[in-house]
Amino acid sequence: MILDVNNLTHTFAGPAGAVRALDGATFSVDAGEFVVVVGPSGSGKTTLLLAAGALLRPTGGRIRVGGTDPYALGPEARARFRGEKIGFVFQQFHLVPYLSVLDNVLAASLARPRPDAEPRARELAARFNLAHRMDHRPAALSTGECQRVALARALLNEPALILADEPTGNLDRENAKVVVTHLADAARAGRAVLMVTHDERALETATRSLRIEDGQVSAG
Repeated sequence: MILDVNNLTHTFAGPAGAVRALDGATFSVDAGEFVVVVGPSGSGKTTLLLAAGALLRPTGGRIRVGGTDPYALGPEARARFRGEKIGFVFQQFHLVPYLSVLDNVLAASLARPRPDAEPRARELAARFNLAHRMDHRPAALSTGECQRVALARALLNEPALILADEPTGNLDRENAKVVVTHLADAARAGRAVLMVTHDERALETATRSLRIEDGQVSAG
């Protein structure tokens, strides 16, 4: 089991009082699984993903990634753990605007230096049809190309867990299909993939689905 989420809760302080964004969420994702989480806006999807990715400490419950509770680690060790074990793909890409495609992909190696980082970055770029764009900056790329750069960056360190937050939200149908296909390929290669989305079409490719409403997770 790569990701184990047990009775997870998270409460925010809202203007009208406490807001429970997660309410006892329990599920797991194994190696080789591509799990899609669907649900309406405000249901807790992004909160769930941030908590699972060791970016947002939950109010209660437990998360384990590869058997380790990342919130039991200190800040530096937790950041290093994220860099080694978790890859993130976001709707807004979060590319560094003044870096080239190659350097944006290589940015992931800052958390986990590896001697083969550059040849691996070039191989990923070629796989995602970006070889001709290696020296371009994000402003010169299409939206679909930016998302493929973000996906290549997430895969650079060969993480056990890939978390994708609405990665097709800004894409047209064809580019959305490309991104979902690559995520499915990553799962088939032995990674655990958890994707939250409004895009019901992703259900066609996922190995299974979950639904979240009012912070509660159930089988899709």
